[in-house]
Amino acid sequence: MVWTWRYEAADGTVVTPAGGVEEFPSQGDAESWIGEEYKRLLEEGVDRVVLLEDEQEIYPMSLQEG
Repeated sequence: MVWTWRYEAADGTVVTPAGGVEEFPSQGDAESWIGEEYKRLLEEGVDRVVLLEDEQEIYPMSLQEG
């Protein structure tokens, strides 16, 4: 299994961050990474992320506070 994040702008368009798409061996690794990197992603225009397991959507999450 491969875990990835899909990055989306506020209007729903897919955004590719400067570092590209990261791949993770577990859901926990993916969630830890997003917790560390969300501020940088916001600066790059990412508003929302969707966790994917082998291309299957697991859950969406807003990066905006509040």
